Amino acid sequence: MKNLFLIATFSFGLAGIAQNASYWQQHVDYKMDVKMDVKSYQYKGKQELVYTNNSPDTLRKVYYHLFNNAFQPGSEMDARIQSIKDPDGRMVHKIKVGDTEVKESRIKNLKPNEIGYLHVSNFKQDGQTAFTKEVGTILEVTLAKPILPNSKTTFSLNFDGQVPVQIRRSGRNNAEGVELSMAQWYPKLAEFDFEGWHANPYIAREFHGVWGDFDVKISIDSNYILGGSGYLQNKNEIGHGYQDAGITVVHPKKNKTLTWHFIAPMVHDFTWAADKDYIHDVVKGPNDVDLHFLYKNNPKYIQNWKNLQPKTVQLMEVYNKTVGNYPYKQYSVIQGGDGGMEYAMCTLILGQGDWDGLLGVTAHEMAHSWFQHVLASNESKHGWMDEGFTSFLEDYGLNEIAETKVENPFSGAYKGYFWMANSGKELPQSTHADRFDENRVYSITSYSKGELFLTQLMYLIGKENLLKTLKKYYADFKFKHPTPNDIKRTAERVTGANLDWYLTDWTATTNTIDYGIKEVKENAATTLITIERIGRMPMPMDVLVEYTDGTSESFYIPLRMMSFEKENPTPAVKRTVLNDWAWAYPTYELNIAKPKSSIKKISLDPSGLMADVKPENNSYVAK
Repeated sequence: MKNLFLIATFSFGLAGIAQNASYWQQHVDYKMDVKMDVKSYQYKGKQELVYTNNSPDTLRKVYYHLFNNAFQPGSEMDARIQSIKDPDGRMVHKIKVGDTEVKESRIKNLKPNEIGYLHVSNFKQDGQTAFTKEVGTILEVTLAKPILPNSKTTFSLNFDGQVPVQIRRSGRNNAEGVELSMAQWYPKLAEFDFEGWHANPYIAREFHGVWGDFDVKISIDSNYILGGSGYLQNKNEIGHGYQDAGITVVHPKKNKTLTWHFIAPMVHDFTWAADKDYIHDVVKGPNDVDLHFLYKNNPKYIQNWKNLQPKTVQLMEVYNKTVGNYPYKQYSVIQGGDGGMEYAMCTLILGQGDWDGLLGVTAHEMAHSWFQHVLASNESKHGWMDEGFTSFLEDYGLNEIAETKVENPFSGAYKGYFWMANSGKELPQSTHADRFDENRVYSITSYSKGELFLTQLMYLIGKENLLKTLKKYYADFKFKHPTPNDIKRTAERVTGANLDWYLTDWTATTNTIDYGIKEVKENAATTLITIERIGRMPMPMDVLVEYTDGTSESFYIPLRMMSFEKENPTPAVKRTVLNDWAWAYPTYELNIAKPKSSIKKISLDPSGLMADVKPENNSYVAK
């Protein structure tokens, strides 16, 4: 019944794609059988992949990612660690050279038994040998025969891998003692879409993949406990906490290995982790989702992991309500990796920090399931659409389940953005993820400024319309790889506003928002307020005037190019809608029918949701 349910769920989800005859996306079905040698950290596998070419192109080459090859001295990832101004602290050693502290790449000095590698052999297409060429972390395949539009072909191959010392995301024996964090471990077909191939080398950024069904068998020593993507098909044979209620699983001593059989439907990646010392708990989440928690049996941190479980249920409820229902029937929170990283139907996180850190990283990584693993924008080109929207949902969700809510749960993102915007280091969000000069600038651009795309959209169109936009965006574009224009058009469809200027200025330029109160002067019995636009980026304007008698009123100045009037965000305060302000005019005059002496304070954007880079000139306080 479970499989029937999933077929129905994903058939329904993809129905929306068929409604747009011009839209297409490729499809992959993987079958993999892998054997892990836990003593040498080496593994061998076989892969069969059915590739459906739904594009209008005839394909003569295909590309695979071989991510493990990044963890070798001299790789592009190694070179990038050595050249970037602020290398990731997890990927370097600090050493002394004379009196100077130097950050040295951890990859640079890896020994042959410590490196990662992934090599492919015996590649065939429909039984015919195809020519392959390994180029760093990419496998180029010249096909035995072209793949015509609207046709299928089957690729088969063997692969040999070695799990690297834990350096970034995947690896063995991480900082908390988890033996195997198996992310990016198999030959993964690159994405081909309307823009062409996305066969980016792996130099430590994130990922893009093709949706399909994964059927994976993993043979490993029987005392290891696994968690990861997909549904375990032989749970009553495996045990380790997966078995049905009332089933007692006892493995005969002669069974030195177990073969774990997972099926993951309609995902674009497959990840797993393994350790001999995992505790495995299962709790029910919303809509009958099984939430699995796998964590080290360390008495110091067990209670944190127990406390995490009901909070994860609450967060999933908020995320479902805010964006749309999580479409799978399981999700696993697994201790492993090197921080926190999202994967299909699971996450790998570090688990020995403080309680707030554990809750925060879980909130963030699980939120990725909606944006990266159901919507799946191209993270290399539009990382802000994933990391930023995920950060928004994380902050929104944590605030919703908090005992004491704050008025602006997104304030941290504003602080990060303000630093970057005033640093002179900012690059447009349209910059490819691999091209940033500094990791810090990449992170703020993707996470903080990406989050502000939505919080400012709330400022522009109102909270209710923003939430409607998120739900429609998810409903319309799940399993479709949306692009920046898709979120913008969704907001336009919900509101009728024109938002092309917003998408362009915020994501494709480094234009900043800077408005100020230029002058407040007596004008007979009235007060004339002059507001100036100093930055290049336009915005509509909320103005709050507080009077000496304790009353207040607000004024709304629509932006002409937006062709939209926002609902009053504070209905308890009287609001007057003024004539619009066109961008070309550097100043705007607002006349208040009260003397200057009656005014206590004037504030631009009292909500604080507009990312004005110099807020110090946004208010006037009577002396």
